Amino acid sequence: MLKRILIIAAGLVLGLVLSLGAARLALAWGLFPNRELDHSSSYLREVMQLVNENYFDAKSSDYDHLAKSAIHGMVESLDPHSEFLESKDYNQLEEELSGDFSGIGVQVEMRKGRVVVIAPIAGSPGEKAGILRGDELVSVNGKVLERNLSMEGVIDRLRGKPHTKVAVSLLRPGTGQTIDLTLERELIKLESVRDVHVLADHTGYIQLTEFSDHTAEEFDTALNRLLKEGIDSLVIDLRNNPGGLLDAAVDVAEPFFKKGELIVYTQGRKAADREEFRAGADGDPLRLPVALLINSGSASAAEVVTGALKDTGRAVVVGERSFGKGSVQSIFKLKNGEGLRLTTARYFTPSGVSIHEKGITPQVEVVMTPEEDSRLRLQHLRPDVADPKEFKDRFGFAPIEDRQLQAALDVLKGITLLRERSAPFEP
Repeated sequence: MLKRILIIAAGLVLGLVLSLGAARLALAWGLFPNRELDHSSSYLREVMQLVNENYFDAKSSDYDHLAKSAIHGMVESLDPHSEFLESKDYNQLEEELSGDFSGIGVQVEMRKGRVVVIAPIAGSPGEKAGILRGDELVSVNGKVLERNLSMEGVIDRLRGKPHTKVAVSLLRPGTGQTIDLTLERELIKLESVRDVHVLADHTGYIQLTEFSDHTAEEFDTALNRLLKEGIDSLVIDLRNNPGGLLDAAVDVAEPFFKKGELIVYTQGRKAADREEFRAGADGDPLRLPVALLINSGSASAAEVVTGALKDTGRAVVVGERSFGKGSVQSIFKLKNGEGLRLTTARYFTPSGVSIHEKGITPQVEVVMTPEEDSRLRLQHLRPDVADPKEFKDRFGFAPIEDRQLQAALDVLKGITLLRERSAPFEP
């Protein structure tokens, strides 16, 4: 069965990249006769031979090194998300898809030669240290990140064995402040559902931090628990959710759709490349009012869910414009344990809207300041400190109101009242 993946852009979980694929076996070079290919590969061969025979450093110009360098350049010049994965990187990708890796838990991407934080992973050393989305990673262990450094090079510097230390310097664009941190690497276990509880007015709340192999099961368990507790409306919090598996996104959206309804589709450069993802579950869909919380850290698989529910009128979207990652990468397995991640399509909401580099605009916009974002993230991270005075004594500020969540609750309350008033009167 083909495993469809929405991978986060290259970072400690290799990124906020929307990917579709699995270990597809790549075809060997030269299988199909093609004059243009033959001409170009012949020219490449001539240049490789020239370099190999004349460059002064024989070790740096052996054919294997030259071939891999050529592949890196060929693929990675196409766009920021296509990448040649050498065996080490390919193995890391497989580890990350399993949900476990050792690092500081910060998802990043390359933007015009700068390494920028998309979102820290919930509960990770990076989040606990106060790293924010938008922060620029400047150096690791005292070594400045050169503008031509590959994402693999950044990952190599940040990763390491659990309980080892790593020093990072970050630039916070909003203030121009340079922040120096020493973090202890941990085994990062990605938990999809971090918070489930019932709010006022019988409203359920589920916070999804990413989309993994276990997300659908965790979400179903959380949703069924809330339904048994008598909720009549629901908030799904996708803020700072950088994405994950496409199948998981489809499964999370599925309870709100009738069997056979379109949730999302991908489209390659050929008309025949369209692939549709439809609800497959039997039974009636849930009809309760739903609000989705998003911000600029909501990307990829999170945008698939948001786009599907907003596009079809199943939910009201509250918060800030989402990240806007709508390109699709396929993962190909090559020989020698290597792989290729290649942009092959874009994904579209059911009505045919592409959110690539646009994001999803909320119907109810509530913009948070960076300070509010930072404080709310800490509040969500430390629900164990429930006493406001103790919280202020420990963290230096009193708990603040989550204005986006409150706006979502107000919207749901209005929808519920409207439904009650429009219901037929029974004497």
